[in-house]
Amino acid sequence: MSGARILVDADACPVKDEVYKVALRHGVPVTIVSNSPIRVPVHPLIGREVVSDGFDAADDWIAERVDKATVVVTADILLADRCLKAGGMVIAPTGKPFTAASIGSAIALRAIMADLRAGGDQLGGPAPFSKTDRSRFLQALDETLVRLARTRGTV
Repeated sequence: MSGARILVDADACPVKDEVYKVALRHGVPVTIVSNSPIRVPVHPLIGREVVSDGFDAADDWIAERVDKATVVVTADILLADRCLKAGGMVIAPTGKPFTAASIGSAIALRAIMADLRAGGDQLGGPAPFSKTDRSRFLQALDETLVRLARTRGTV
């Protein structure tokens, strides 16, 4: 697949091993972006970028490099929005794709939840990461890379 790549917002990403597996099968380079060193497999298609620990440093690094051939893996809704606006494709670690049609409601829900928390409401966190989430992610990343290859005429 010519030109395609995967950027991973890696500090809290539970599916890095799955990213490597799918990316290597498709021959797509991966960059793991984090604020602190994370061990990555030694492979010519897998790279690591350690950014400063500044607020949103990893998000900024990723967003500045996104184009139409980029798949971003992140649970960060605001980063997903930035990447979609830059033309990239975005998948959450649960396998849920962020799209132009869904990002507005995701941002609105995030704002509502932040307001409720600020008001003192006790809200539960996200559901625990499950085997189903992992399986859904593998399928979503594979389908996204196949779709990207087709649209770029490299199949």
